Amino acid sequence: MKVKDSEYLKSRRPAMEALLGELLKRYPFASILAQDTRERSLSVSRRLTSIGSGGLTSARGLVVKVFDGEHWSEHSMSDITPDGVGEALERICATAAMSGAVMPEGVRERVYAAPAREKLRLHESTDFEIDPEKLGEEAIVTRLTAIRDRGLSLSDRLIDCRVTVAWSVGSKLYLAPDRDLEQNVMWINGGIRCSAAKGQEIKSSGTAFSRLGGAELLDEYEGGVESAVKNVLELLDAVPLRPGEYECVCTPEVTGMIVHEAFGHGVEMDMFVKKRALAEKCVGEYVASPLVTMHDGAAVAPQTGSYFFDDEGTPAHDTVIIEKGVLKRGISDYLSALTLGTEPTGNGRRESFRRKAYTRMTNTYFEPGTDKVEDMIASVKDGLMLCEPTSGMEDPKNWGIQCMVSYAREIKDGKLTGRIFSPIVLTGYVPDLLKSITMMSDTTELGGSGMCGKGYKEWVKVSDGGPWIKARIRLG
Repeated sequence: MKVKDSEYLKSRRPAMEALLGELLKRYPFASILAQDTRERSLSVSRRLTSIGSGGLTSARGLVVKVFDGEHWSEHSMSDITPDGVGEALERICATAAMSGAVMPEGVRERVYAAPAREKLRLHESTDFEIDPEKLGEEAIVTRLTAIRDRGLSLSDRLIDCRVTVAWSVGSKLYLAPDRDLEQNVMWINGGIRCSAAKGQEIKSSGTAFSRLGGAELLDEYEGGVESAVKNVLELLDAVPLRPGEYECVCTPEVTGMIVHEAFGHGVEMDMFVKKRALAEKCVGEYVASPLVTMHDGAAVAPQTGSYFFDDEGTPAHDTVIIEKGVLKRGISDYLSALTLGTEPTGNGRRESFRRKAYTRMTNTYFEPGTDKVEDMIASVKDGLMLCEPTSGMEDPKNWGIQCMVSYAREIKDGKLTGRIFSPIVLTGYVPDLLKSITMMSDTTELGGSGMCGKGYKEWVKVSDGGPWIKARIRLG
C-alpha cells in the first residue's frame, strides 16, 4: 500500500499557488515548502507504559523563500488560507526588504545568480504493509508488552527490558516556477534495550530496528529479545580494555557509525563554504583503502533517511563520495552548491519548516566487499570484534574522530574467546583509520534508529551502515 496524500496540504494548495503567483510578480524567483508531519511513539518497560505524540519530526506549516536578484530571504508561517494571502504577502515582502539592509560588521555579502533548473513535476509515496495507526495503539502495546515479558522471563538478573517503537508519516509539497513536487513518506523505528545488575554495577545492551514502511517492522523484534538479554548478561563480566592500537573486526552497526562520523559531516559542503572541513583540500586524493566506496543519498535505500526530494526541491540522489579510496566529491544543499559552483546533491534538509536548510546526510554507507565474515575473524591473530555503537563525534576541520562502542569481543588465533571488554572508546585520524581497512564482507546492512544534529541542534532522521570491516583502530 501507498502512504496517502495529506488532506491539509491538499486544502492549502490553492492558497499556496495564489501566494506564489503574487510573489513571482515582484521577484525573479520564489518557492514555497509546506509540511504536514505527525509522529507517534510507544514505550513499554517494567514499570511504565508511555504513549507520546509530537517529537522533533512533527510539524505543520510552510516556509517561503524569495530571491530578489541579489539576496535570498525566508519567511515561515504556521498556516495559509485564501483570505490570508494578502497579509502573508506583505509580511514576506517586508522580510525580503530587510535582507540586504542590515549586515553585521565583518560579514561579507555574496551575490548569487538567478536559479536555473529544469522543470519537474513529481508526486510519490512510499510503501507499507501494515498501517500502525490502523493497527492501533492498544494492539501495538500488547505486542511490545509480550516481548518485554519474554525478555524479563529469561533471567532474574535483569532489572528491566524496555521495548519501543516510533513512526512518522510525513507529507511535503514544494512549489516554485520550475517545480511542482509532492511526497508522502512513512518510516518506523524502535528497539529492545535490556539492563542487568551485578552487585552495584549496572550494564545495558540493546538491538535496534528501522525501515521505510509500517508496523510490519514489529515482526523483526521477535528474534531480537534473546540476543539483547544474552549480550547484557555477558557484559556483566566485561573488563576494562588496555588502551592501544588493535586489529579489529567491526559489525555493520559500528561500520555505520564510522562512516557517519568519519566522513559524514566532513563532506557536508556548507562546511566547505565556511572553510571548516579538511575534506575540501583532499578531493581527488586517496583518503581510504582502495577497498572503500562510500555513498550518501536519499535514493539509495528504503531507510529512515529516504525521501523523493529535499527541502529545496532537489530530487533525491545517490552520491558517490569515495570511489575505491579516492575522495570524489561532497554532498550539498542548493545555496552551498551555488556558492561553490557545483551541482546540488539533494541534501538540503530542515529540522522543520521553522528552521533553515543545511547540508545534511541521508543514508550513508560503504559498499560491500568480497570477504566472508568467518574468514575475517579467522585472519585475526590477536584482536577484537567491536559491537554495538552508542555515540560519536567528529572534528571536520582536523578530521579527528571519537566514538563510543558498548563492548568488544576478544579474538585470539582466529577465534572468539568469549572474553568481553567494556566500555570502548574509538579514536584516531580519519584517513589513517580508513586506509587501514584490509577486508570487507560481501553484504551491507543499514540502520536508522537515531537522529543526527548539526553540531548540537538541527535534528534530522538519517541511517548509516556498511559491511563488516577489518581495520587497525586506536582504542581506549
